[in-house]
Amino acid sequence: MTMRGPGGRGGKYLTEEEKKQAPKVTKELLFRIFSYLKPYWKQMTLVLCAIILSSTFSIYPSILTGKIIDEGLIGRDLNKLILFIVLSLAVTLSANLIGVLESYLNTWIAQHITLDMRNQMYEHLQAMSVRFFTTNNQGDIITRMTSDIDGVKQIITNTFSSILSNSITLMVALIAMYRKNWILATLGIIIVPLFTLPTRKAGKTRWSLTNEAQACNDEINGILNETLSVSGQLLVKLFTMEWHELRKYRKANEKMIRLNIRESMAGRWFRVVMSTFSSIGPMLLYLVGGILMMKYDADITVGDITVLVSLLSRMYGPVNSLLNIQVDWIRSMAMFTRIFGYFDMPIEIKNAEDAITPDKAEGNIAFHHVYFQYDKERMILKDVDFTLKSGHSIAIVGPSGSGKSTMINLIPRLYDVTEGSVTFDDIDVRKLDLTFLRKNVGVVSQDTYLFNGTIRENLMYANPFAKKEEMMEACKKANIHDFIMKQEHGYDTQVGNRGLKLSGGEKQRISIARVLLKNPSVMIFDEATASLDSISEKAIQDAIDPLITSRTSILIAHRLSTILAADEILVVKDGTIVERGTHKELVSKGGVYTELYETQFKLPDDVKDA
Repeated sequence: MTMRGPGGRGGKYLTEEEKKQAPKVTKELLFRIFSYLKPYWKQMTLVLCAIILSSTFSIYPSILTGKIIDEGLIGRDLNKLILFIVLSLAVTLSANLIGVLESYLNTWIAQHITLDMRNQMYEHLQAMSVRFFTTNNQGDIITRMTSDIDGVKQIITNTFSSILSNSITLMVALIAMYRKNWILATLGIIIVPLFTLPTRKAGKTRWSLTNEAQACNDEINGILNETLSVSGQLLVKLFTMEWHELRKYRKANEKMIRLNIRESMAGRWFRVVMSTFSSIGPMLLYLVGGILMMKYDADITVGDITVLVSLLSRMYGPVNSLLNIQVDWIRSMAMFTRIFGYFDMPIEIKNAEDAITPDKAEGNIAFHHVYFQYDKERMILKDVDFTLKSGHSIAIVGPSGSGKSTMINLIPRLYDVTEGSVTFDDIDVRKLDLTFLRKNVGVVSQDTYLFNGTIRENLMYANPFAKKEEMMEACKKANIHDFIMKQEHGYDTQVGNRGLKLSGGEKQRISIARVLLKNPSVMIFDEATASLDSISEKAIQDAIDPLITSRTSILIAHRLSTILAADEILVVKDGTIVERGTHKELVSKGGVYTELYETQFKLPDDVKDA
C-alpha cells in the first residue's frame, strides 16, 4: 500500500476512477471480512498484545533520554547514567524482539487467510459452468486468484496492523508528552498535522509522475510484445514496417526518459521538503521550552524538552500514516468487494440434493423437445427431439452455427436446457450425479488440449489409476502407440505447451486414447478430423471406425467419410432437426443434406452411390 519507485503502481492517493467506484462499507461487508480472521482469533489476540507492548516499549527510550540528560549528565551521577543507558538499550531490544514476533504472527495469519481464500476461490471457480468462462475475461479471473487475493495479505500485514500500531504509538506518545508539559504537548498536537500537509503535496506530485511513467512503460511493453513476437515480426517484415515501429519505440522511450528524470527530481525535492519541515517542529519546541524555562521559570528541565522533541519526532510517521489510511482503507474495501463479487456468483450447474448415482451406465441418450438459449435474445435450439439407443451411433451435420456443438454440450451438462429435457438411461441428466454423468460421457473435440507435460501424464489425466497395459491398449486403439514408441523417451516424451511439439493429428489421436482410457459408455466426436491433412484424417478415421461399432457414439463432422458409418444422420439447421435418416435416404431427398453433400463433401460418384 506504500508508494513504489518509478514504473511501479500504488501510491497514497486515489485516482478519479477509484473515487467514483469507492465501495459502500456496510456492517455486512465488515462482518464478512472479519469472518476470515475468526479462525485465527488466538493469534490475532497475541498480535494485539505484541503491538501494544512493542508500541509502548518503543516510546520508553525517548522518555529515558530525559533522565539520562537530567539525572545522569547534568546531575553528574555515573551510576544513574549507566542504569538509564542499560535500561534504554534493554527496552529497545525488547521492543525490537516483540516487533519480530508481531511481524511473524502477522505474516502467518495473512498467509493462512490468503491460503483459505485461494482454496475457496479455486473450488468455487471449478464449480462454475462453462458459461462463466465463456462470458468472463480470463485475465480478470486470474487477477482475482492472484493479485487481488495477494492484496489481502498486504491489507492484513500493513493496513490493519498499521492502524493499530500507529494509534497506540500516538496515544502513548501523547500521554507521555502531557505528563511532561501540557503547553508543549498541545503545541505538538497543533503543529504535527500542519507539517504533514506539505509532505502530502510533494508526495502527490511524485505519485502522479510515477503513474504517468507506468502508463508510458505499459506502452513500451505493448510495442515490444507486439513487434518482437514471432507473429508480430513476421507481419512487420512482410509489410516492411521496421522503420515505422522503430519511430514509435523511440518516441515512447524518449517520453519515458523525460518522465523518469522529472520523477527522480521530484523525489529529491520531496526529501528536501520532508527534511526541512521535520526540523521546524523540534526547533519550535526548543524555542517555546526555552522561553518557559528562562522567562517564566517553568517547572521544566532540559531533559524534559529533549524528551518532548524526541516524542514529537516519533509522532510524524504515525500521523502521516493515519492521515493516509483512508486511501488504504478504500482500496482494501474495493479489493474485498471484487473478491466477494466472484464468491457471490451463483453456481449454475450443480448436483441436485437427491442426485441419483446408478450402479451402471448403458448409454441410452434421448432429447425430449429440447429448447436452449445462451441469452434471452436468441433461441439456439428449438424443439430438438431424438433418441440414441445404447450401442448405436448417430451423426449430426449442418451448416456452421446451426447448434450442433450446443446439442452435445447438453449431454454432460456443460449447460442446462431452457425447456424440455435430456435423459441418460431414461433419467433426466439434471437428476443424475454430475461425477457419474461426466465419467460416462467422453468427448473428443476439434480443439485438442494437452497439458504441458509428458504423453503419459496427459493420458493418465483420464484415469490416474490405469495400468500401463491399459494405457498402451488405449493408444493402440487410437493408432498412436507406434508413433509414441518411436520417440526417444516413449511415453515420457514432453508434448510442450498445449501440445505444440506434436502435430494436429498426433494430438488428436492422443486425445482419443485419453478418452478411451476413461472408458465412457458414450463417446462424442466433435469435428475430430477437422483442419487435418488427409493422412492424419485417415489415421484418426481408422481409430474412430471400430469405436463407433463397439459403443454408443455421436459424431459431428463436415466430412462425409466421418459420418458414413453412423446408424442415423441428423441434419440440423438454425437449431432445428430438419432431416434425419441414412446417407442414401438423405441424399435422395434433395434437401439440406443434399446441398451440404454437394458443397462440402464433394466425393466421387462411386462413393456417393455407396
